[in-house]
Amino acid sequence: MARQSRRGARAAANVKTFLLLALVAVLTFAPQPAKAWWNDDWQMRKKITIDASATGGNITDAIGTTPVLVRLHPGNFRFSAAKEDGSDLRFVAGDDKTPLKHHIEKFDGLLGEGLVWVAVPNLQAGAKTDLWLYYGNKKAAATADAKGTYDTDTMLVYHFGERGTPSLDSSVWANNAQSVGQPAEGSLIGLGLRLDGRNALTLPASSSLAMTSDGAWTYSLWIKPAALQPNAALYSRRDGANGFVVGLDNGAPFVEVTNAGAAQRTAAAAPIAAGGWHHIALVVAAGQVTLYLDGAVYGSLAATVPALNTLALVGADSQVVSPAPATPAPSASPQADTPAAAPAADGGAAPVPEASPDAAAAAAPAAMAGFVGDIDELEIAKVARSPGFIRFAAADQGTDPSRLISFSVDEETASWLSGYFAVILKSVTIDGWVVIGMLLVMAALSWVVMLDRASYLNRQAKANARFVKSFHELDLDFLETCEDEEVATLGGRLAAGDARKIRASSLYRVYHIGTAEIRRRLARRRTASAAVLSAASIASIRAALDAGVVKEMQNLNRLMVILTIAISGGPFLGLLGTVVGVMITFAAIAASGDVNVNAIAPGIAAALVATVTGLGVAIPALFGYNYLISKIKNLTSDIQVFVDELVTRMAELYSADRPDPVEQRMAAE
Repeated sequence: MARQSRRGARAAANVKTFLLLALVAVLTFAPQPAKAWWNDDWQMRKKITIDASATGGNITDAIGTTPVLVRLHPGNFRFSAAKEDGSDLRFVAGDDKTPLKHHIEKFDGLLGEGLVWVAVPNLQAGAKTDLWLYYGNKKAAATADAKGTYDTDTMLVYHFGERGTPSLDSSVWANNAQSVGQPAEGSLIGLGLRLDGRNALTLPASSSLAMTSDGAWTYSLWIKPAALQPNAALYSRRDGANGFVVGLDNGAPFVEVTNAGAAQRTAAAAPIAAGGWHHIALVVAAGQVTLYLDGAVYGSLAATVPALNTLALVGADSQVVSPAPATPAPSASPQADTPAAAPAADGGAAPVPEASPDAAAAAAPAAMAGFVGDIDELEIAKVARSPGFIRFAAADQGTDPSRLISFSVDEETASWLSGYFAVILKSVTIDGWVVIGMLLVMAALSWVVMLDRASYLNRQAKANARFVKSFHELDLDFLETCEDEEVATLGGRLAAGDARKIRASSLYRVYHIGTAEIRRRLARRRTASAAVLSAASIASIRAALDAGVVKEMQNLNRLMVILTIAISGGPFLGLLGTVVGVMITFAAIAASGDVNVNAIAPGIAAALVATVTGLGVAIPALFGYNYLISKIKNLTSDIQVFVDELVTRMAELYSADRPDPVEQRMAAE
């Protein structure tokens, strides 16, 4: 009973060990994301860090809510895991809960290029802001929202991604261009617009773009001049003797404000070089015009911008006579009989038509030359943007935003019940779950058996090694002279602690059987010289030892049959579940009459889960079985060798012609 109790305790300990190891394996090998997954339907995500601190963009002025340009390329994004059009892209705030508005300017998985604008709320200056990019959901619908990416103060945004059509406004105000421009391949951000100094881009004279004398405005534009021109207009809006022009004078950006024919211009500073991209921005607020170049203040002008509600031109100067107050603003491209005129085809701006008041025409300033070069990303807002906002745009949209925006490694869904695996598991039928449940029980039993047998065999090997070492050092004249307790200590040669350690040895148990058989055949109180065993007695003792060997081999092989069942039965059970699942899938298709890949694939995949589970049961059991069998063979060989050695030593000690040990000792004395 005591031995059975000890075995039960060891089995319980092995089960606990197995469960602990399984838990450790799951925690070790299962991917663990930093935070909960926003939506398990998406397989991939990566963290995007916007660093406005001193280690990144070093932006100390307030930024606020701003559209952020996220550039994707093969170095930071796995295009093969996303949909071809990028419609599965989702951007989530750093809390991993709040989706962010975004829209795609360009997404080409074949070329490995993506340009996505994301509205990031309340971007903090001098700090790091995290957001998550999710992708890898082939069933996701497009949710891009260009108009939701910009705030309502943004009056106009042109990405210049159109070909053969006027530029479309991405803001909510729909201030689309009224003329078609020439696309510029390989621009700063996708496609750009190429200006030749003759054909300009015409902006509408909509009410949302009307300028007031006390209003606040922000203009921003990326430019790449082909050459340094004197007085080249980038943006021009005029109404008779009033006007507002942004341009370049031999590479020096300027802003010119004209009120009643009196022109004021910002002072010239260091010019920019031709052939490079530069960010031009200007802010109008409270009688002050501030000009920015590449995110830094370039110049300023104390001037009141006049009220203007006429057409505006990008890439040329405009001469527009202000309409009467009751006349509505023109809503289409200027016609030949209207006061406003588009740029002339000969390269210069169209002259102002003669008006009845000659003084008004005389007061109009001379037209400037048209800008020659490429432009990109025009934005007009009816609010004064902060210096931090402008500096961020220049850094984010520039040629090297790596210091400002960084991408972490891709993370895959950490849950077994997410992504494609979730689709498969949800498609498993009841019969499949029955088979899978049986296989899981079989897997648990096989692992418990492997752990139990490995522990038992290791203890046997260590105990046998201790016993063999002590047995070889033993020098007893008669094996049967040892009592039971002396047998346990090998004739008193072992300490009590060592004796307890070798009690678990199979060799010790065989040795104990041999000494017990010798004592039964010899008189307990005989002299040493009379202790003689016949050949028949030795053969009988050998038979008893062989019986003990068989019993020990049975102990070594105990429960191994469970592993053989798992090895041979696991794959067949899995195959049974697969076949039944496939049958049910095709029966359901036949009943519904709907034959398509989307209807068949989940059922077939779910049916194959049973086969995978069966192999998952059989393969570890096969490896464990082969390992344990090799150890059992080694221990069995050790037992057989020890039996031969014990019988040989017994024959030497108890043969009839054996020298009398007493006489030998007396002669020695």
